Amino acid sequence: MKSKLQCLMFTIVVASQAVSLTAFSPRLAADETATFDRSVKLAENFEAAIPRPDQDQAVDQKLANLEKKMGRKPNILWLVVDDMGYGDPGCYGGGGAIGAATPNIDRLAKEGLKLTSCYSQQTCTPTRSAILTGRLPMRTGLIRPILAGDTLTKNPWEDETSLPKLLGQAGYYTLLTGKWHVGEPKGMRPHDIGFDEFYGFYPAQKEISQGVDARRFPDLVNNPERLRAFEAIKPDDHLEHGFKGGKTEQLSQIQSTEDMGRAEKKLADFTIARIKQLAKKDQPFFLEHCFMKVHCDNFPNPDLGPLSAARYYYKEAVAEVDLHVGEIVKALDEAGILDNTLVFFTSDNGPQMDGWPDAGYTPFRGAKGTTFEGGVRVPGIAYWKGIIAPGRESDELFDLMDLFGVALNLAGIKPQQLADKLPSDRYYDFIDQTSFLLADEGKSKREAVYFWWGKELMACRMKEYKAHVKVSLPEATHMHIDYATLRDVGLAPWLFNLYIDPKERMPVGHRRNAWLASVLAKLKQHGGTFKKYPPKNIGL
Repeated sequence: MKSKLQCLMFTIVVASQAVSLTAFSPRLAADETATFDRSVKLAENFEAAIPRPDQDQAVDQKLANLEKKMGRKPNILWLVVDDMGYGDPGCYGGGGAIGAATPNIDRLAKEGLKLTSCYSQQTCTPTRSAILTGRLPMRTGLIRPILAGDTLTKNPWEDETSLPKLLGQAGYYTLLTGKWHVGEPKGMRPHDIGFDEFYGFYPAQKEISQGVDARRFPDLVNNPERLRAFEAIKPDDHLEHGFKGGKTEQLSQIQSTEDMGRAEKKLADFTIARIKQLAKKDQPFFLEHCFMKVHCDNFPNPDLGPLSAARYYYKEAVAEVDLHVGEIVKALDEAGILDNTLVFFTSDNGPQMDGWPDAGYTPFRGAKGTTFEGGVRVPGIAYWKGIIAPGRESDELFDLMDLFGVALNLAGIKPQQLADKLPSDRYYDFIDQTSFLLADEGKSKREAVYFWWGKELMACRMKEYKAHVKVSLPEATHMHIDYATLRDVGLAPWLFNLYIDPKERMPVGHRRNAWLASVLAKLKQHGGTFKKYPPKNIGL
């Protein structure tokens, strides 16, 4: 007779055109998942959501009253930090206690909604593409950063319906400031995929600074032959200013680490100036401000002086980000539009510990590059003066992809209308979480979050339970990217109860948990969507 453990063995196969999962459980009643899984499909190609009709209706009325008062749709501002750890801001346990106070970020949390189970993808490009498409990176092909020397087989954006494109059709002016990191060839730039305007850098800080930092990269910078070879394939190191359907101008070039240190303030100053200009126009705006920091390699701004108690470059970067957050929110207030703007602050993934000590802090296991909590659980703060009740905190699930649905709802495009606006031949993973964020006692409409590493389906969180079917394990301290291995978990999935074990150290499995089969059924259901809606392969 087979043991219970043997009965729970499973296999996941992820191919370029399909995903399959076979789970064997001793008993899975037909109505078990229906009881445990509260979500319902709006459309076949949309992720199922938990129905909350009363909550939705109340928030719809709140937004209608606001629009009548303001005479226009609300503005949307995203503040996206690069590689900030969950534990870096003071409101998440860090701040001054770990050497870099964050009073401005903390104020947003105190006066808004602090999410404690907010999830990103496990690295930069996947998150940045997901929030603008409402689709998992595995579906769009943008499964990892595009690096120097990569050759794509197709433009992943050419058949995607991006958020800025939809918002533009709804009457919004759309602007991205700062880091892009989702492709720099023509056709893949922000102002090619729907943004009206882009002012920033295409790659991450390290990809720029490695060409000028002789101390970190002496074998490149101090070797003329290799430096010439690198020049032929390196990412663009200029500040760019581009317009949809218009010219793209290369502005200043990063020629030193001091230039890199000054870049963040230049970007913030531009965003502040544009807020003042856009506030005077009779048009709502969507502004995605993407900080270059705190992605390694960090360099302090020599014009600002010491900003942190720690003085370490990473801590200086955290403090500078907080400084600019305060300045940007102040600009909204001074322009008279703070009470008609949703502000959402977050990070694109967990800390990149491979750069330690130029790296952030997370109290959880893992870091950027893994699907353990340290890699994917990030700060998430929703602030809207007069609309979001101050002092709220929620541990209910929120995926950063859900910002896609929130933005569309605020623009007047309701979930029921999206079936007509979005192609029916592809699957959408976002959930409209507007009422979760805006209702005074809002509840999440998301039942599960799915985690991928490249083309590998890794894990699923459902309620407080998280099941891993594959894991990425470091082979040395902090080496979660450069020295890690991808492994199957073995005989049974690693199931953790995050309420009693948030560090994911002791699986409870079937021996102490009744819901393992239900979580696996949800994972299997998710995998099945790739059969009917195959993923794209763009050569990454």
